[in-house]
Amino acid sequence: MEIKDPVHGTITLSQAESKVVDSRAFQRLRLIKQLGFSEFSFPGATHSRYLHSLGVTHIAGLAFDSIFKNHTFSSPGVRERFRQVLRLAAMLHDIGHGPLSHATEEVMPLLKDLKINIYQQMPGLSRDAKASHEDYTIKFLMDSQLTDIIKTQFPDINPYYVAALIDRRLKVQDDFFIDEGLNYRTILSQLVSSEIDVDRMDYLERDAFFCGTNYGHVEMNWLLSNFTFHVDKNEVYLALNKRALYTFDDFLISRHHMYLMIYFHHKSIIYEEMLYRYLTSIDCTYELPADIDEYLTCTDYSLYEHLAASKNYWAQKIARRQPLKVLFENHVTHDDPKMGQLTRLLKEAGIDFIAASSQARLSKYHGTTEDSKSISIYVVDQYSPGEEPITIDKCTEIFKMYEKTRKIERIYVPQEVLEVSRAVREKVFRKKT
Repeated sequence: MEIKDPVHGTITLSQAESKVVDSRAFQRLRLIKQLGFSEFSFPGATHSRYLHSLGVTHIAGLAFDSIFKNHTFSSPGVRERFRQVLRLAAMLHDIGHGPLSHATEEVMPLLKDLKINIYQQMPGLSRDAKASHEDYTIKFLMDSQLTDIIKTQFPDINPYYVAALIDRRLKVQDDFFIDEGLNYRTILSQLVSSEIDVDRMDYLERDAFFCGTNYGHVEMNWLLSNFTFHVDKNEVYLALNKRALYTFDDFLISRHHMYLMIYFHHKSIIYEEMLYRYLTSIDCTYELPADIDEYLTCTDYSLYEHLAASKNYWAQKIARRQPLKVLFENHVTHDDPKMGQLTRLLKEAGIDFIAASSQARLSKYHGTTEDSKSISIYVVDQYSPGEEPITIDKCTEIFKMYEKTRKIERIYVPQEVLEVSRAVREKVFRKKT
């Protein structure tokens, strides 16, 4: 099966992979927009998670081939098995995503209601917590019609192994990912989710393309051609040739700027905030079902129909495209008193408003937890084969340069009180802004 993609060109799927794509679960992604409300700011941003997932599958195959082009596995069958389980994990990583926005996770059921049997092996997991779209992904993989399709089309790949690449918490007790004493699970899971994974490679390029912006464009082919691996204590980790280090820096910065300029656009944020207020209101009648077959009907379009039929104030604001207007916007890396001063004055004046704070940090390497250490990416120097590979955070200054969290603080007010709100704002700034 060949698919013409506007970003990557021709994407080729095997007959077995086509059966997965034709499943109801995967076809549902046609009706889930990749960027939610961003189309109200960037009219071209109507692309779907269906198209994105195909792109991620394509890049996963390219990445595997580049990394292991000169590597000999114990047999061609092992090589193909590892490549295939990676492509399936890339293809299905977003299969459980909810309608429109992460805000809909507010109305997901409790995790225990999804009845995900394999979670029984994780005793520390709270069954009384709300489920997330990642939990729905695991449910689709392990207990749905999709499960049977994977088992039928890929007899040597249990859906559990696909789930294990998406969710690192899952334990793999057998030797599925081991070949000649080396464990390849780490590098395969890093390709699905890490600082430089195939998911980010696709969505940055794709979102920039459909939004019509220069943010997000990266030298993907150069990065892929410089992917390699490093073995440490029989674990195989993702590695990058040193000559592509500046391209890695650019990749991180491009993603950072996409968040600040595209994903945190003021109009997208206010629609998400209004949706959140509807979903958490006492008269909200929208909820996402625990039944996985019923969940198949939950799409952006069904949610929009629900909002249009609701009499709730926030639902109608969204349905009629009447977002609140920006009164105040501040880009900071430290605490600033202006936000608090203005919200206090608005409250005293009896003016309704929404305060929102969007935060972005460059990298997971800012963390100091054991989990952050376990996802280390290494840098190797192909021109100095005797040089010991080191973790990527020790090879670049980019993490120090962008150490601080970047916050965009905003206050929104209804259109009808915008002018009087501006008068209140002047008390904080003493001049027009």
